[in-house]
Amino acid sequence: MAVYFDHRIEAPDSSDVPYKLTWHSNLPILAVASSSPATGGKVDLYLQQGEHVESCHVGRPHRPTVMHWHPTKPVLALGWDKGEVVLLTHPSGDQTVLPGIHAACITLLEWSGYGSRLVTGDESGALAVWKVDARGRLHGNHLAKHEYKKPVTCCIFRPSTPGDDVAMLARASVRGDERALDKFSWKGAPLKMGPQEGLGFYVSTADGKVHSVDEYCKTSVLLCVEGSIKKLLYLEKTEALAVITENLMLSQYALRPEGGAQEIMKGKLSSKSGQNLEIVWTEDSLLITATGEQVIRLWDLERDDNYVLSLDETLGYERGEMINCVSYCAGKEILAAGTTNGRIAMWRMVVQSASYRGETKAQWKLQTPTEIGGNVTQLEWGSSLNLLAANNSNTVLVLCEHVMSAHFSQQVAAVQLSPTQLNITQFHTGLHFSLQSDIHVRGVCVTKHSVTVWNGKQVTVYELSGTSLRNTGSFPCDSHVVAVHGENLYTVEPNRVQIRTPQGTVKQLLTFSKAEGNPVLLSVCQSYLVVGTDTANIRVFDLSRRDAKAHCSAKNLADQIPNLGALRSVKCNANGSQVSILITQVNGRPDHKVYFYDVEMDTVTHFDFFTGRPSSGISQPEESEKQQWSLSGRCPVSHFWDESEAHLFVCETVPVDVSVVTFFCTQEHGLLLQDCSPRPPGMQALLALDVPYYYYSCKVRTESMCVCLSTGPPSQVPHMVSRQALRDFVGLENCEKATRDAMVNFSFYLTIGDMDEAFKSIKLIKSKAVWENMARMCVKTRRLDVARVCLGNMGNARAAKALKEAEAEPESETQVAMLAVQLGMLEDAENLYKSCQRYDLLNNFYQASGKWQQALETAESYDRIHLRTTYYNYAKYLESMGDKTLALTYYEKSDTHRVEVPRMLQDDTSSLEIYVNKMKDKSIYKWWAQYLESQSDLDSALHFYECAQDYLSLARIYCYRGNIQKASEITNDTGDRAASYHLARHYEGHDIKQAVHFYTRAQAYNNAIRLCKENGLDDQLMNLALLSNPEDMMEAACYYEEKGTHMDRAVALYHKAGYVSKALELAFATQQFGALEMIAEDLNDSSDPALLARCSDFFSTHSKYEKSVELLVAAKKYHQALELCVTQNLTITEDLAERMTVTDSKDMSEEARKELLERIADCCMSQRNYHLATKKYTQAGNKRQAMRALLRSGDTEKIVFFANVSRQKELFVMAANYLQTLDWRKDPDILKTIIGFYTKARAPEKLAGFYEACAQVEIDDYQNYEKALDALTEASKCLSKVKDTSPGEQEERLAVLQRKITLIRKFIHIRRLYNEDAGEAVRLCEALLMEPELDPAVRIGDVFGLIIEHHCQQGSFQLAHRKLEELQKLLPKSQNVRYYISQASLVALHKEMGIPMDHGESIHVSKEEDEEEVEEDLNVS
Repeated sequence: MAVYFDHRIEAPDSSDVPYKLTWHSNLPILAVASSSPATGGKVDLYLQQGEHVESCHVGRPHRPTVMHWHPTKPVLALGWDKGEVVLLTHPSGDQTVLPGIHAACITLLEWSGYGSRLVTGDESGALAVWKVDARGRLHGNHLAKHEYKKPVTCCIFRPSTPGDDVAMLARASVRGDERALDKFSWKGAPLKMGPQEGLGFYVSTADGKVHSVDEYCKTSVLLCVEGSIKKLLYLEKTEALAVITENLMLSQYALRPEGGAQEIMKGKLSSKSGQNLEIVWTEDSLLITATGEQVIRLWDLERDDNYVLSLDETLGYERGEMINCVSYCAGKEILAAGTTNGRIAMWRMVVQSASYRGETKAQWKLQTPTEIGGNVTQLEWGSSLNLLAANNSNTVLVLCEHVMSAHFSQQVAAVQLSPTQLNITQFHTGLHFSLQSDIHVRGVCVTKHSVTVWNGKQVTVYELSGTSLRNTGSFPCDSHVVAVHGENLYTVEPNRVQIRTPQGTVKQLLTFSKAEGNPVLLSVCQSYLVVGTDTANIRVFDLSRRDAKAHCSAKNLADQIPNLGALRSVKCNANGSQVSILITQVNGRPDHKVYFYDVEMDTVTHFDFFTGRPSSGISQPEESEKQQWSLSGRCPVSHFWDESEAHLFVCETVPVDVSVVTFFCTQEHGLLLQDCSPRPPGMQALLALDVPYYYYSCKVRTESMCVCLSTGPPSQVPHMVSRQALRDFVGLENCEKATRDAMVNFSFYLTIGDMDEAFKSIKLIKSKAVWENMARMCVKTRRLDVARVCLGNMGNARAAKALKEAEAEPESETQVAMLAVQLGMLEDAENLYKSCQRYDLLNNFYQASGKWQQALETAESYDRIHLRTTYYNYAKYLESMGDKTLALTYYEKSDTHRVEVPRMLQDDTSSLEIYVNKMKDKSIYKWWAQYLESQSDLDSALHFYECAQDYLSLARIYCYRGNIQKASEITNDTGDRAASYHLARHYEGHDIKQAVHFYTRAQAYNNAIRLCKENGLDDQLMNLALLSNPEDMMEAACYYEEKGTHMDRAVALYHKAGYVSKALELAFATQQFGALEMIAEDLNDSSDPALLARCSDFFSTHSKYEKSVELLVAAKKYHQALELCVTQNLTITEDLAERMTVTDSKDMSEEARKELLERIADCCMSQRNYHLATKKYTQAGNKRQAMRALLRSGDTEKIVFFANVSRQKELFVMAANYLQTLDWRKDPDILKTIIGFYTKARAPEKLAGFYEACAQVEIDDYQNYEKALDALTEASKCLSKVKDTSPGEQEERLAVLQRKITLIRKFIHIRRLYNEDAGEAVRLCEALLMEPELDPAVRIGDVFGLIIEHHCQQGSFQLAHRKLEELQKLLPKSQNVRYYISQASLVALHKEMGIPMDHGESIHVSKEEDEEEVEEDLNVS
């Protein structure tokens, strides 16, 4: 809360009447224009407390008409009614008269944005532009002059244009932007740094024209309106120009870039026009006007909205009070208005959400008035947001806002109500009274027996004596801060603190060095004084003795706290061990941190309210972690230590919702969060913490921003201080000191989590109120273990039982909420249910609390599963309260109205009948019809039964009346089963067929069957039995069997009812083979085996062997089924084989199972179903036979797969042997598989044989002795690994193999040598032919072929012919020499020898698989 100190200006001549005033935009300098008939006009400058600046006085015989301050410099432009323009400089008082180019009254003075240009205009239409230097001095003559012939009325400069962003231009240049590069080069225009001053402006004249003047002072007509222009406004957001005329016509024009303007809006402002028109324009495009009416009119040009603000008589305004002037403070968002009755009304703007889309709308809250007397004709806010100048026609007052002083100490509180009035409250006596001071109070300090006030120039001390105050001392003192301890006053002056008596006598000086700075802050707690200096040093003094002694050396906080600008507040605790500090940063903003200086440890720590966490050096318990999020984003504004508990600290924070945060601060545990709660509503600010209370200053009125200035004592002293118990002391406000200390200790130990010490501190407390309060604290701390102990000590069994039952809930919050409910803490319970989102329990809680609207809202939004239940419960509640109309609505919403509404209205039949006809609901119709029937009103009952479509009741009543025909019609038309059954019962006594018919329609087949059996209706009995259930079918079958007729029907019914055995017996007995086949279709494995065997014999006898086999298999007679398949040559399908495969060891032993599987496989082999045989052999475990079956199938892929899966040597060998029968020469994969299988089988002898076969193939087919040699080498290696054969046989075979290898190597050597030494190669061939047993290893044809080819190439055809004849003799007749000798050599040989070639029987065709080869036999004679 704030008060305004009024300072009248110290006018040099009291007879002067002020009529104009204006503040400098940046400096607290006020210019006032006044006039008197005797002395003429004058202009004076004043400071913020009304001090007159004598050097700055301008007087003329004529009146000043216009005043305008330079935007930055202390230079005031003055225009006079004779055309003179003067520049007045503060504080020197220098006056610069502009050259006389104006001869008429000055009507216009306007500075450009940065003050480099000044525009002057007069009534004759002359306008001049002047240039002003950076110091605010006139620079030469005018730059330009224009004659508009009409009085100049308004002028507005174009806004400043933003300059070039160098960083952005640099990034653009790097990307290659040519325009950015040009700005950095000499080619482009010079680079403009920062915002550029707008030198162009718009000027209006009395004839309604607006002229545009560019930066070169060239003028042109921009637009024209009707009437004289009173105001020009520029809308920056839309870049539009607004024009207001004397007739209050508002027009908006869009400004084109190339020049010119286009009208976009035009309208009439609904206000009274006249000379007293006051127009204010805000940055938010808000137009405010005051025209001497009882209201202020506001137009929001952006939102196209308008509204009015009026005075409220309930706040102290008078009826018919007119508003003369307005002034708006954008920084504080306050609109001030002056009234004809000398009051200043103020509205504070509050932004509120206007719609669900997030739009906002300004709401204005009217404050209580400030009275200055007279007729307020002009208001203007100063450069400082705390200054407001007001002209009341007699004088000018400067209203300086001052935050009200308040102080609390030793159960005494003082709160300032007005500049000279304080409210004093003594809590230990319960008295409160008012103090009226002779000075404007700027500070107050209280003790148990005194009240000290000061204003920065004087200090006054009052003694509290009973219910009165006595002035015990007053002395001049320039100290702006004072502290009191006992009988001593502490004041400050440069470099020292003075300790004074109440009369001002200095008793002691506490000096500070120059490095320590000047004392600026004082604070006393118990017997300790902390002093803060302007150089951020703090010192603590012990005041417990006669003279103050230093408690510690000076501490320079600038070395410990970064970015420290100045100390804002310092406080010490009760034992002087801790000092808390608030600071202002270098940029002038308050810091978010609270700093703590530990005097004994000489350390500085802090708690950051912006992050919600302490510094790393301060511990934080786990219990407080959940509350840290609520402390973030805040800033501390005040802080206090408890006067008795040295470790209890409290801090008030803003801005979200003003909160009070309490900590425990100790050396051992650091800073511990004890509680965080919002400031109570109606409280202004926190004053102090004194266990068990917080102390707050109160607001005088809700929404009050300031207090009226008062000249006399009030008629009634308001209560200005209130106290609220700490969370732990609710209900214990008046406890004794021992209990209070125990509770403080308990809270401390509970905060640090030491439960043992916590219980020790309270174990001697016997008061139930204490334990209840502790249980309440457990709700806040969510300590259910402690709560159980508390409930036990309270003896609250009901709460303990409820808490025990609540443990079944998974969320801990729900358990705590139940505890809160039992303790009556309903608001906490509600918040807990919301926090854990248990809206079902929250719904029940609201219902139990009688908060039905909240319960309905919760159910509709979050708990829809219980919505109908909630509606029903609310309806029951309304019914109990007698509100049947609303209860009916909620019964309908809960969908229980069909039962509940008739019950509720049963005593009011007329209302109930109206409701029945209104609802048109079948259930309600039926209920009403039953009611009418009970009243014997059958006709009306029939009508409502028909509306309810209750055909049973219709049929019942018609039968009762004897109208059977009508009942039959209704039943036949609707097909209603209940009506049909009732009608059938009615017909049963006299018309059996109709009874059977209606029983059938009612699907009461057992009753229809009963009537058919009793009355011999056999034909209908069969159909009814088939429609009915198995029991009825069984009864009908028995009926047919007993009767001995229609045995086929009996068999069919037995079969349909599921009695298959009975049906078969009856079918065999009566020789019904058709029915037997039909029944056999339903036989399966679960049927009786004997029955299955009997049926199988039947089908076998009638040559239906497939069906017989199926039944034998179902009867588990697998051998008989298999034998029947063999004898009758029935194909065993895979499905049949699977059915004969026994899987359960209970049905057959393992040996018998394997034997059966092998028999099935043998049968499959005989039927050439090799794959199925393989499967069964495998299931029987006979993999050798399975492989043989696969080999017979010829499925190479499956053979290879089975061998790899089985991984048996014998199977590998069998598979490899099989693969050798394939064309492995053309498929390398098969060749690799053969080698792999022999290798896996560990059969080196067979692998060696395979390698020998490969070698022979290479020799015979491809004459590739190199590959043959490699193969034989591998065969030799494999053969050397054989261990099973006899040593002699193995050595003999190895010798043979080595003999072959040797011969092949010789032949390979000969062929390689032939290219180098053909003769030697031929000689070696001759020698090779002499080797014994050459042919198996090296074919003689290949050796002779080499010799013959050589002789043919050498021309020795005789030798070649001789060798050819020798070869022919050695070769068998089946072989052809062309295998060994080339065609060219043979042709050349025959030609040279003159021997014709004989083609007689030389062609032999040999077909092998898909290849053909034609051979020619060459006979040489």
